Amino acid sequence: MITTDDDAAPRLPLAPIAERAAPPATLPAVTAGGLAWRPAERSDAPALLALKNAVAEADREPYRETLAEVTELFDAPWRRLATDSLLGFDAAGDLRAYGYVDSMPGDTRIVRAFLFGAVHPQLRGRGIGRELFAWQVARARQVLAASGKEVPGRLAVFVEDDKPAAALRLYERAGFTPRRYYAELERDLRDGAPLPDVTLDGGLRLVPIADEHDEPARLAHNDAFRDHWGSQPMTREQWRTGRSTFAPEWSFVVVDPDPDVAALLADPATDADSADALRRGEPFVVGYHVAARYTEDFAVRGYPFGYTEILGVRRAYRGRRIAVALLAAAMRAFAADGMHRAGLDVDTQNPSGAHGLYASLGYVKSHGSHLRTIEL
Repeated sequence: MITTDDDAAPRLPLAPIAERAAPPATLPAVTAGGLAWRPAERSDAPALLALKNAVAEADREPYRETLAEVTELFDAPWRRLATDSLLGFDAAGDLRAYGYVDSMPGDTRIVRAFLFGAVHPQLRGRGIGRELFAWQVARARQVLAASGKEVPGRLAVFVEDDKPAAALRLYERAGFTPRRYYAELERDLRDGAPLPDVTLDGGLRLVPIADEHDEPARLAHNDAFRDHWGSQPMTREQWRTGRSTFAPEWSFVVVDPDPDVAALLADPATDADSADALRRGEPFVVGYHVAARYTEDFAVRGYPFGYTEILGVRRAYRGRRIAVALLAAAMRAFAADGMHRAGLDVDTQNPSGAHGLYASLGYVKSHGSHLRTIEL
């Protein structure tokens, strides 16, 4: 999920993260339901997929996962599933519950621990989720304390707006309060509404994404989202991990072939990585649209769609209709590939005016979610 941040606001002096996180010396036991518990292993991916999709179906969530997506959980080099995950198996050896904690290596202005987990619908109401979530919260506190990052901390869980009431009560009892709201938007590609034709100024070029744009797009993303709530810089490993759904045929970048290097280097808002790239004369991506193809979701939703995974424009290049050009190009690519709708997700308090942009292009809300946190 892509978000924006107010973490740069002035704060009182902070106690050391090892104190604020209040990590327990030992993790609480999970005994409810009579399940056998152990950390997740790569070989568990098929069973984990089945459990996650059973939960999604029971909760009427508008998506399903694939084995490739679940396997990617084990591929991220920063994840420590041997210590940060727990799987619960019944007497027959079937996976019935899972939980894990994820903390991103690129966090600099705030250090975060995200909690993910669920219990099989057939075993709900037995206290398993309550004990498992307590274990996750305790482990998340340990992870934050061990980070050594003397910045604000955050424990966080993403929640679908129509999540079962019991889950919402669980989060509330644990002290997690709503912090941010997100809207999933869709645009019908078959309604005959015209897409805008945008002529970019200043020699800017819109081109299909290619390997040479990968690192420049990451740098553009880190610049574009620097003023967004909850967003932190993405390391190379973060940017390159989790690409099983990546759709390069629907992805585009806008490149400035002749950037004003002197002006950008003189601008204090230009980050060090972008400055180094400018000095090296590398391709300068100023806007990007990274798309995803979620084929497993087509049957759930009843129609094929193309998805905008990440969209951004460098701050120095805003106001030049770059985002409009990228979205229009993407929607044309979606439609040419037989997709019926275009979709994306947005922070409802996005500071860049994104909501007005999406509304002007015909996007309407189809689903909602929110982020619950404990701030440290």
